[in-house]
Amino acid sequence: MTARIKAARDLLGLDIPLIAAPMAGGATTAAMVIAAADAGGMGFLAAGYKTPQVLLAEITTVRKASIPFGVNVFAPNPVPVDAAAYRRYAQLVQEAADRFGLELPVHPVEDDDAFDAKVDLLLSDPVPVVSFTFGLPGGDVIARLKKAGTTVVQTVTDPVEAIAAAEAGADLVVAQAGAAGGHSGTFTPDRLPAAVVLADLVAEVGGAVDIPVIAAGGLASAGAVSEVLGAGAVAAAVGTALLRSDESAASPTHKAALIDPARNDTVLTHAFTGRPARGLRNAFIDRFEARAPLGYPAIHHLTSPLRKAAAAAGIDDLVHLWAGTGYRRVRDESTATILAGLAGNG
Repeated sequence: MTARIKAARDLLGLDIPLIAAPMAGGATTAAMVIAAADAGGMGFLAAGYKTPQVLLAEITTVRKASIPFGVNVFAPNPVPVDAAAYRRYAQLVQEAADRFGLELPVHPVEDDDAFDAKVDLLLSDPVPVVSFTFGLPGGDVIARLKKAGTTVVQTVTDPVEAIAAAEAGADLVVAQAGAAGGHSGTFTPDRLPAAVVLADLVAEVGGAVDIPVIAAGGLASAGAVSEVLGAGAVAAAVGTALLRSDESAASPTHKAALIDPARNDTVLTHAFTGRPARGLRNAFIDRFEARAPLGYPAIHHLTSPLRKAAAAAGIDDLVHLWAGTGYRRVRDESTATILAGLAGNG
């Protein structure tokens, strides 16, 4: 291990080079973050789609464990939706929602996921690490967090984004490949990220910036983790591999779909949220992908009530079944056991 890699792992408090990636929407829990640290790794709470009050409660729970941890925040990078295209799509999705007696938003709902309030929270009561995804935070947010003693991490999907992150003051970057489950962290969500093998992306990003690189995207085996570490990553972040863990709060519908032999493909789609995300192919994607406009967060807010109702009813063909390409390797074990196995210790 080089001195630089050791320094980066020490900065994050890692005894094993594994990070429990933040999964917004409920899958990531405080218990998962604590379990990741107990295994010698680290976990990130997912601030996305939570109120600042709920986020604070989760932070308080994790603090009691006296462990290193991080908080992931969606940086505002809105994708404007065409009003006419939104109305057409809303009518189509409403037809699917009628079976649940739902009334979906007729007009686009736009917000920034309470970004300023969450940053204020993280500045008033600093946490060890804060990461951003979807785009670079504006203004002096990174500088203020670093002044407060917080290590700042930025998700990127190519060397150009990595350079921008380094210039903005990020301490580390997460190089996220297209194989990752859930939303892509691309700064340009109006187009799909290039299909690049994760180990190659790590090498490209590492060659472009002089800050440590964390690898993310489709990692579900000890061999895959070893490969990205060999390419220069200081650690590997895993999400999908933890979706069926003991500490995961993913819906039973989502968990069941991950081991359904009929679900044999993942695809990048913007049909659910108006922004590229990878999930298991289902009837919703097949029916709506070609007709779905880009537009985040408007499309997210449009389909959210339908997705929640369908998940509660066990109808997986109407749910966003986020999953990376390594989903076939999900395991029904504790987070600590899964991470130890991926580190080659299990």
